Amino acid sequence: MKLRNHTLFFSTMLLLGTAAFLGGCATTGMDRSVKASNSIREVDGDIRKMVVQSDVTASSLDALVKAGQPDLKKSFDAYSDNLAKFDSDGERVLKHVEEMKLRSKEYFSEWEKQGDAYTNPQIRELSEERRNKLAEVYAKVHTAGGGIKGAYLAYLADLKEIQTYLSNDLTPKGVEAIAPVANKTFRDLDGLKISLQPVLAALDEINAELYGGKK
Repeated sequence: MKLRNHTLFFSTMLLLGTAAFLGGCATTGMDRSVKASNSIREVDGDIRKMVVQSDVTASSLDALVKAGQPDLKKSFDAYSDNLAKFDSDGERVLKHVEEMKLRSKEYFSEWEKQGDAYTNPQIRELSEERRNKLAEVYAKVHTAGGGIKGAYLAYLADLKEIQTYLSNDLTPKGVEAIAPVANKTFRDLDGLKISLQPVLAALDEINAELYGGKK
């Protein structure tokens, strides 16, 4: 039991970068660790928020193109508002995914350099083991994240073009004409969500490595 507690203690100290290095290295290591951890939470929260908003936006488009819509202007405005929020959420996801990539690269690069300073071989080995394990899991987010941008931008482009079309022809006939295109975006949304699943799975794996699955 004591050995397990000691191992957990060392893992925590290594992760936070608070091992006994000279000068301000520990503080710098902790700062990088906090930034990397914050990036994980930001990306995870942003993606889940975007998924919710994508459903809200799709529902407002569905309501807009339904036959017999009594107030097209009101439905169009609701769709436009939700589309703007979805656009903002998506841009935030792309931004934070890129930030996470940069921060984790810096984090593991410096961790590797500091690992060479350990004189205790057990701590050095533990440091390398944890670093390699976490770097491997972080890399899964970067790999999986490569499919998000293309799927998101293609889906968003269709939604915006539907909005532009209807802004010029917000009539029952105009809505009827664009309905097949709108219906296709509902199917495309499933594709976008599928592209997000590997990223969320990788983030869950990182969370399990860092906090034992607790968020």
